[in-house]
Amino acid sequence: MPYMERDGVKLAFEESGTGGPPLLFVHGWCCDRSHFDAQVAHFSLAHRCIAVDLRGHGESDKPEGAYSIAGFADDLAWLCRAIGVQKPVIVGHSMGGAIALSLAARHPELPAAIVMLDGAVSPPPALLAMVEPLAAAFRSPGYAEALRGIFEQMFTPTDDAERRARIVAKAIDTPQHVAAAEWSAIWSNDWAADVAACKTPAMYVGSHAPVADMAALRAAMPSAVLAQTAGAGHFHQIEVPEQVNAMIERFLAVSL
Repeated sequence: MPYMERDGVKLAFEESGTGGPPLLFVHGWCCDRSHFDAQVAHFSLAHRCIAVDLRGHGESDKPEGAYSIAGFADDLAWLCRAIGVQKPVIVGHSMGGAIALSLAARHPELPAAIVMLDGAVSPPPALLAMVEPLAAAFRSPGYAEALRGIFEQMFTPTDDAERRARIVAKAIDTPQHVAAAEWSAIWSNDWAADVAACKTPAMYVGSHAPVADMAALRAAMPSAVLAQTAGAGHFHQIEVPEQVNAMIERFLAVSL
């Protein structure tokens, strides 16, 4: 497993395929790069694909300290330059969608386009009302059960039960200091400022019940492509990869 070390923190990633544009896959909160296995298998037939474990996740280091959306974006921009990835399409799921948007805002010269898969941006009021109570729960001794409770809500009844159990179990293995810090970072991030600064083509693909307020996102990003998958919950890139992959392919064909 290749690593690159930034400021003493090892960042794990894997590459496959050749061809352009390259695709950089960015996982979500309490997840890892394996959540994009289906996309890497599909797109590496014609594209250079890079799947990353963000700091705090997977096989990357998990230091104490601050975790922020902007910090993750800077890590990825640094990694792209370190391994010679030019003009990638940033594909981010959940928190990774917010990171993709932040990267486009903070490093406008880097991405060719961004794709947010049920990205954690433009949250509706009902979701914002949950942020502080859950932040307190994630800092408490009972954080694992709180984490289980929120993840269990991310699926539809028809999502594969065995896959669901694996995703939830892996999420609960996330170190408490990482999960708690990131939860607060996601919802304190100024997504509207990132939208205003984003000049790259963008697509948002919501799930059965999108994380984002789609109407508010449409108003904020009128030039973005907005879509939804059918018959899958939050982890739709795993549950219905054929839908997600086709949407990404079409977006690239008409946007680049």
